[in-house]
Amino acid sequence: MKCPICNNPSEAFYDDRVAIQSYRCQECNAFFKDRSSYQNLAIQKKRYDLHQNDPSDDSYRAYFQSFLDFVLPHIDIDIVSFLDFGSGRSTLLADMMSSGGVEAIAYDPIYRPDIDYQSRRYDLIASVEVFEHLHHPQETFAHLVSLLEDEGYLAIKTEFAPKSVDEYLKWYYPKDPTHVIFYSHKSFERLAEENNLTIKANNNKNIILFQKKG
Repeated sequence: MKCPICNNPSEAFYDDRVAIQSYRCQECNAFFKDRSSYQNLAIQKKRYDLHQNDPSDDSYRAYFQSFLDFVLPHIDIDIVSFLDFGSGRSTLLADMMSSGGVEAIAYDPIYRPDIDYQSRRYDLIASVEVFEHLHHPQETFAHLVSLLEDEGYLAIKTEFAPKSVDEYLKWYYPKDPTHVIFYSHKSFERLAEENNLTIKANNNKNIILFQKKG
């Protein structure tokens, strides 16, 4: 099985916890599940509907604030336009950016599929807890880069992959049936290289920030 991020060979292993054949890329150390386990959007929605994401909840707001607190200090352009890609039911992150005078859009393929987000370009695109769900990560990553202004930024939040299969088999993240792919720093380096980006910052845990080269 070839890696869906870098197209290199992967090693297969079986995850007894979820009864799914899985793979580790031998080149970029991404982990991914067999495509037979991928769920369509209708099935995924049933799980997402269980999420209790209340914009009035202080802890939920703090979750996004901590994301912005890491990302925004590394950005050295004026942010005029912002896209939250894969926002879920809530528009809280976009609302928080709007409160600072930014023109912000929240798009989600399940909850807001009719939002026209592709007709303009953005200074900053954020995708929070989305990339682990992607069935076509190369294509989605390239699509988001195509929506960036020159020198624009792409910020991704997803749990970074462990370094070994043994660690993966003790990791909680793959237990979610909608989580199908997991990225190492090297995976993100490969995506950056292929899409004319530089990595501006990462917290070595779950947030990485890219900038489009001018």
